[in-house]
Amino acid sequence: MAGKKSTGSYDLETSLSHLLRRAQQFAYDQFVQQMGEGTITPRQFIVLFAVNEEEGLSQTDLVNRTGIDRSTLADMISRMIKNGLLARKRTAEDARANAVRLTAAGRRALTTTLPRAIAAEKALLELLPKTAQADLMRGLSHLASAIGSAKDAEKPVRARATRRAPAAATPRKKPAAKRTAAKRKAS
Repeated sequence: MAGKKSTGSYDLETSLSHLLRRAQQFAYDQFVQQMGEGTITPRQFIVLFAVNEEEGLSQTDLVNRTGIDRSTLADMISRMIKNGLLARKRTAEDARANAVRLTAAGRRALTTTLPRAIAAEKALLELLPKTAQADLMRGLSHLASAIGSAKDAEKPVRARATRRAPAAATPRKKPAAKRTAAKRKAS
């Protein structure tokens, strides 16, 4: 086996993003193993679970609740509606917002998959000693909370930047007569 090359202060064995990705991949594999092929995905399970906890959530509420980005969640919900797991309708309070609810098939899918999802998480946590399990869950909860707070703090900045960008990005065009004259001089 070849020796490690030094790359400065970055190390895969201590890289938080790399270690989180490896843990996420293992968790995903455990979920698929427990569920079997052709069933719902981990993200679909999370959506079903969140909707079951609070029927009538808007898609925006689901983004905030699940951490799934808006466009991905919209696509997922559309597919889940086509598969008969969810239903949505416009809310009375805001005609632009959709309230999402479980269908009977969605409720059955959740009931069937919940014990399997719990087993997948248990298999992942059992790799660690009990004391490390509690520390990991506490640390990840703090991290998720901090990420949520950071995203909330960025929202007004993004909105202001988006409003300003089109005005600054639109160059002024010369009148047609001046452009034609400039082209003749260049020829």
